[in-house]
Amino acid sequence: MVRSVRGPAFRPYGWRTRSDGCDGVEERIDPVSAMRSRTPDRLCAEAVELAREAAMEAAFPGKVGEYMGAVAEGDRVVTHLFESPEPGYRGWRWAVTVTRASRAKAVTLDETVLLPGPDALLAPEWVPWSERLRPGDMGPGDLLPTEAEDLRLEPGFSGEDVPPPNSVVSEEMQQLAAAEEADVTAGAPVTQTAAPKTGSIAAIAEELGMRRARVLSRYGLHVAADRWDEAYGSQTPMAQAAPGTCATCGFLMPLGGSLGQAFGVCANEFSPADGRVVSLSYGCGAHSEAAVMPKPPRPSAPVVDETVVEPLPLHPDRASGSVEADTPPEELGHS
Repeated sequence: MVRSVRGPAFRPYGWRTRSDGCDGVEERIDPVSAMRSRTPDRLCAEAVELAREAAMEAAFPGKVGEYMGAVAEGDRVVTHLFESPEPGYRGWRWAVTVTRASRAKAVTLDETVLLPGPDALLAPEWVPWSERLRPGDMGPGDLLPTEAEDLRLEPGFSGEDVPPPNSVVSEEMQQLAAAEEADVTAGAPVTQTAAPKTGSIAAIAEELGMRRARVLSRYGLHVAADRWDEAYGSQTPMAQAAPGTCATCGFLMPLGGSLGQAFGVCANEFSPADGRVVSLSYGCGAHSEAAVMPKPPRPSAPVVDETVVEPLPLHPDRASGSVEADTPPEELGHS
């Protein structure tokens, strides 16, 4: 029989702990190196081959290493330890527990299990998913549940469905309001199976479009502000070398509410904080007033001085006498 046990609180069979007197401080003692006060049963201690066969059957198709010794677990109960040569289980041992009944000479197999040794290669301590989750781990289709008592959230609407004790509404007005807000059902009130229900705060919030079961609490607001200021605040290297702060940048989109007094959203596509919530004291080299580019000079229109233009005819004047009248005219110009 092979027994597998998992869990952070599991102490391997054959191990014991020793406390130094302080709460929560324990020392793990190897059963091979520790000397037990009891003496192993002789017949159970001699059943090495029986234990090896059981270990080989449990390790199949793997192998079982050298014999490491026996440990007395109780009266006529002995655990035999064998080395595990598997590459993925360095430092682990096969622990085979055998026993025999009182006044019986036949040794029987109790259990076979693979246990870690002092130098065993163990998996890291299990951490709950809520502590392992980091920003950016969410992907399409992932669902992130929120605790019912999350300190970052508080009820979206509070108060009872009755006026407060110091309300100026009289008892008669309260009864009239309850009657007007009651659900209208057919039949006399005496024939109704249940009393009419008045409008609740949740129903009114749903009707007004303000139904949010929980909203950001003051603690959640402060935590978010600290996180944003750490990522895009005045102490970042980018802000230290910036020519100006986001408070004077034209690309800053202010936030509403109390957060608008310290944060805004960057709308500069060339900024490293584009689309991010930035502190008003943050800054970068893409500040709108860091370096205003001058307009390129506009070239002047071309000017033609017509006062010194000398007209040049393309064809000679035949009346000037430079060309004989009998000579056929020739075309001027170049071929």
